[in-house]
Amino acid sequence: MTVSAYTNFNRAEWARLRAATPLTLSQADLAELQGLNEALSLDEVEEVYLALSRLLNLHVAATKDLERVTDRFLGKTLCRNPYILGIAGSVAVGKSTTARVLRALLARWPDHPRVDLVTTDGFLFPNRILEERGLMARKGFPESYDLRRLLRFVASLKAGVPEVMVPVYSHLIYDIVPDEAQIIRQPDILILEGLNVLEGGPRQQEDGARLFVSDYFDFSIYVDAAEAHVKEWFLERFRRLRETAFRDPKSYFRKYAHLSEDEATAFAGRVWDEINGANLRENILPTRERAHLILEKNADHRVERVRLRRL
Repeated sequence: MTVSAYTNFNRAEWARLRAATPLTLSQADLAELQGLNEALSLDEVEEVYLALSRLLNLHVAATKDLERVTDRFLGKTLCRNPYILGIAGSVAVGKSTTARVLRALLARWPDHPRVDLVTTDGFLFPNRILEERGLMARKGFPESYDLRRLLRFVASLKAGVPEVMVPVYSHLIYDIVPDEAQIIRQPDILILEGLNVLEGGPRQQEDGARLFVSDYFDFSIYVDAAEAHVKEWFLERFRRLRETAFRDPKSYFRKYAHLSEDEATAFAGRVWDEINGANLRENILPTRERAHLILEKNADHRVERVRLRRL
């Protein structure tokens, strides 16, 4: 008999776990939080994300209690480090929207008003390095990231470093922005969102220790959907970008703005099959079962099932 490491909830069962958690977001808030081709509804927030924010709030409180226990044991007060939440999933699956919604909800809880969001895009190697290494067609794969720098970032946060700098990535120019940085100053909660965050950092340090970014996570979420659905969402997003952002003179993808809809769909399909789909199958999906919680989406982006790892 196979025993699952997860407890499964359908949408109605999960929604009941919201208890009395109040809805603190408006329809106007959702318009700013949702992705390009996602129709995020207040029902989705009420039935999925409020229960999740309640669970995370309880976890944060329990972590603080454990810190106080450790302080009493050691007879001194240790530095307070942020609760780190990792969010993983495929390109176009909606993990960025999930991260933004959770940031907005968690920041409205009274005990942890400072919630920062960082994406691993800033830890991609600059295009010039990717080109030197022949990795431009592997952008988003684990080897395209400066994993040592990413690991130092989360380690510094957990060590209580007052200010930690994160490189800034621009989807418009498709590259790291020179001389720009996001500064993280000891938030109560840090949400780290990215394709491969459950896989983690460098394989080995100089001293032989084997460390991963996910070793520093207090909780982790994997946003999941059937590959056929995610591919369709990716194609739809590409078609919309072709009509909007790709027309910007500064856009790296301006050369694709002239494509017809059929040409754009065919091109995006090849990108999915050769790059994003391959990365999903080879690197991202295999990390799914490492997550504490899995959100399973159906064809219309609605979360239909939640899987919570048994502690």
